[in-house]
Amino acid sequence: MQPDPHFGRILADYGGVFMAGSLAWGMIFDGFRPDRWDITGSVICLLGVAVIMFAPRNAG
Repeated sequence: MQPDPHFGRILADYGGVFMAGSLAWGMIFDGFRPDRWDITGSVICLLGVAVIMFAPRNAG
């Protein structure tokens, strides 16, 4: 019900950045030490964000 036709992409981008940012926040402020699976998952999310943001698209 959002008026922006790209709202789904915007929301997906926000979600990927939020997930990685949550781990960073925990590391900086809570002393959380992520394991390799936390890091791997964050990288996968950020790669997904990059695909959504930078994929070539048709103008129409």
